[in-house]
Amino acid sequence: MNRQEQRMLMGNEALGRGLFENGCSLAASYPGTPASEILSSVVTFSREAELPIHIEWSINEKAAYEVALAHSYTGKRAAVAMKQVGLNVAADPFTRSAYLGVKGGFIVISADDPGPYSSQTEQDSRLFAHFAKIPVFDPSSPREAKEMIKKAFELSERYEIPVMVRPTTRVCHARQNVTCKKPRLLERRARFEKNPSRWAATPQFIYDLHKLLNEKMDKIAEEHVLSPIPYASLPSRNKRCVIASGVAFAHTYELLEEMGLLDRLDLFQVLLPFPLNRRFIDMIQSDYEQVLVVEETYPVIELQLEKGKIQGRKSGFVPRQGELTPDCIHDVLERFLGSASQTHPARVAQPGKRPSLCPGCPHRPAFFAIKKTFPKGIFPSDIGCYTLGMNLGAVDTCHCMGACISQGAGFYHSYAQDGGNIPPIVVTIGDSTFFHSGIPGLINAVVQDARFIIAILDNSSTAMTGHQPAPHLGIKADGTPAPAVSIPDIVTACGVRFLRQCDPYDVPAFRSLLEEADQYCRSEQGGVAVIISKHSCPVDKKAIGPEQLYTMEIGETCDGCQLCLKQFECPALVAPEADSRAKGRVRIDFHTQGGGYLSSEHGEREGVAPAASPREGATRAPLIDQALCVKCGVCKHVCPKGAIAVKEETKA
Repeated sequence: MNRQEQRMLMGNEALGRGLFENGCSLAASYPGTPASEILSSVVTFSREAELPIHIEWSINEKAAYEVALAHSYTGKRAAVAMKQVGLNVAADPFTRSAYLGVKGGFIVISADDPGPYSSQTEQDSRLFAHFAKIPVFDPSSPREAKEMIKKAFELSERYEIPVMVRPTTRVCHARQNVTCKKPRLLERRARFEKNPSRWAATPQFIYDLHKLLNEKMDKIAEEHVLSPIPYASLPSRNKRCVIASGVAFAHTYELLEEMGLLDRLDLFQVLLPFPLNRRFIDMIQSDYEQVLVVEETYPVIELQLEKGKIQGRKSGFVPRQGELTPDCIHDVLERFLGSASQTHPARVAQPGKRPSLCPGCPHRPAFFAIKKTFPKGIFPSDIGCYTLGMNLGAVDTCHCMGACISQGAGFYHSYAQDGGNIPPIVVTIGDSTFFHSGIPGLINAVVQDARFIIAILDNSSTAMTGHQPAPHLGIKADGTPAPAVSIPDIVTACGVRFLRQCDPYDVPAFRSLLEEADQYCRSEQGGVAVIISKHSCPVDKKAIGPEQLYTMEIGETCDGCQLCLKQFECPALVAPEADSRAKGRVRIDFHTQGGGYLSSEHGEREGVAPAASPREGATRAPLIDQALCVKCGVCKHVCPKGAIAVKEETKA
């Protein structure tokens, strides 16, 4: 690579590039949207220059944080990346590390998800940083995110403190031309200086460490170089100003420029929302009569301004929840300025389609079998692709990573107290989530004599976030071999006495195992029963494909009940009404003579197989979209009339 060049990078790639260029020698993460691509980009860039960087997909965010933190204790630079709810998992080491500090630069990248679009909460990591007393940078673009990595490492080492960089979804997934430089080789040797009063601080030392932490934060708040950037000549004659950070600043600047209003107020970009520069706070309070704060998601900046006529999320002037889209900010600016503009017409919301499991997803037949076997069961589940099992009526709860097993135990103990009939309880958890935080819940359930079924949905991939490897696959983050950790061995070691494995594509066999597991749970010597539902994710390019392929057809016994659409929801099974509305498609009706099948326009719909003969309810019969069908053949188990059958079987 040339010494310096421009590349079009995604925000997560820009963050990874920033780590790569600034001497980071260890990067750890657990995948979670919108942060998933950060670590994989470090892998890509490190291969270009063959730099000695340890890169790992850790078992969870807490482990990732602790690995990276210890690396920084030796004087080397380290980073940990996660999404905002992952920071909850790492809360223990996160808050304590502020007190104990670091040696080498240590960055915590916590990617927030205002909206939210792929998270169970809409929390703001900046407020978590405020709570922990850790400085936090808030980038507004991919380019800025990369530049802040350098500043964060320098600030971390100057004050021996962890520093957070907090991008949001719009930064993580945006693309921008970014200047890429030759990586900085620090050539540091590991040197851990023993100091138990610091690194193993007991409560008697915490008071002094807290005092030192407060002094560090006061000094950081005085750093002029980290003060908000004014987009006007100061001192200003305006008595109104807008203070913004992150993507909200980028939207605000563009809107004010588009509306021709930049000269009617002063605009400030906050790079470091916490701690907010002390002199800036004093200046705002003394020089402005009206102040609007535009920030996502919590009022972190607004809270630090303390007093004065401040309008923002805390005051309710800015909506207190949801993403601050350009439309939203436009309305806020108009109200703040007391004007109406016609330059930014409101967008009309388009109807959406609910997400669904992919064609051929092995979770679909597993959920179908669970629901069919136990129609009145209770179904706790977890975070992952399989959360979409709620569409199939087989997911009743979804709380946070690993909670489903403990919730299954909670449901059992509640019903067991009453002494009556206990409904079937079937917990579903993914393979990666099981490793992340399901194991402690399993041990607890066994020790506390809970009795329910756990289906570990092993699709050999962390599929929802980009097919990162889990510990049982024997692959490291960079693709090199690693020791594989067996899920069955772990389950057995946790004390489980009923353990079976089955391919969920074989629905009858899976249902039979569920019934056997339920009988075991209710037997005198019963306990927790575990079934491993094992079939590779068909979307994962590294997965081993099936040996047989099945071309399916809908036969003449179909009466148009559409149970296959309502209870199985495979995208390759198409409702005839929806298909007739699709662009470039024609609905297939049944010809009234000769058993032939012609469209209403007397043309055949390519790639769609209709039912095999005219019959009552035929116009309501589903269609098979061969362009979407992966030929798994599972749908043959779905129709109660046996109308979906194998037309042709071939070797893969």
